[in-house]
Amino acid sequence: MAALSKCTLPRPPSLLLDLYELAVSADGCPSIFDPSHEKFLPTPRTSDALRPYVTLTFAQSLDAKIAGARGKQLALSGKESLVMTHWMRTLHDAILVGIGTALNDDPQLNTRHVPPLPTGYPYQYRIPRPIILDTHLRLPADCKLLKNYQAGCGRRPWVICAPQSASRDVGSTEAFTQRAAALQSAGARIIELDAGEDTGMIAIPDLLTAICELGVRSLMVEGGARVIRSFLSAARSSASSDARRAVDALVITVAPTLVGSAGVGYGHELQEDALPTFQHVRTESFGPDTVVALKVL
Repeated sequence: MAALSKCTLPRPPSLLLDLYELAVSADGCPSIFDPSHEKFLPTPRTSDALRPYVTLTFAQSLDAKIAGARGKQLALSGKESLVMTHWMRTLHDAILVGIGTALNDDPQLNTRHVPPLPTGYPYQYRIPRPIILDTHLRLPADCKLLKNYQAGCGRRPWVICAPQSASRDVGSTEAFTQRAAALQSAGARIIELDAGEDTGMIAIPDLLTAICELGVRSLMVEGGARVIRSFLSAARSSASSDARRAVDALVITVAPTLVGSAGVGYGHELQEDALPTFQHVRTESFGPDTVVALKVL
């Protein structure tokens, strides 16, 4: 990788470097993508060889709401904390959202808000692999993620779904097959994982194992509410048993605003005495917002 001494590069916020124990040096920057060293790019790592390092992160209001009524997208993050979030993306191999967020927000999940690199610099920022948790394959084939991939300015999205149940009627099976074909034709990679018979949901430990086997070393999880609850539930389960840990770091951006009771929260099903233990790393202001960084013990 080109030495930083040759030019001055933008650098990730120290909050993130401290949280992940990463460094910017004369030999490289963890946010820069060098294709000749793709498998060795610096990233948060876990000692567990069977799953990636997981950062759970989201923006919330003062009353702990992450979206408006019926999941309507809210611009909670200010410019400064949004840039911080995009820096965080440059430090991870992949980024995951649930299908609710994908449908409501049509996100790009890229790093477009980080500062530009110097003119003529030979490398680019790392762009995380977009992953959509979409049990029933509802992601539109004309979403921004697939349009960006087709245009050569985004990575190929992975869509995690459950196999079509044999108990479904023929019409449902055919519709599922057609949706899968449309997504694949648009460029998506379909990854099937079994869903629980009692919950109908894909287990978070199974998801983490599957993407780890596909080479993902670090995963940034951005929501929405159901996904946040699922990861926190898996984190609290693993904290009190031998189960594989589901969350390593929690980064919450708190915006100085109130949404009200119609907004969507994430914590109403979480029991205080069952949550994992957190270690505070740093709290820092980014513009009007407050960002809290925690490690899961």
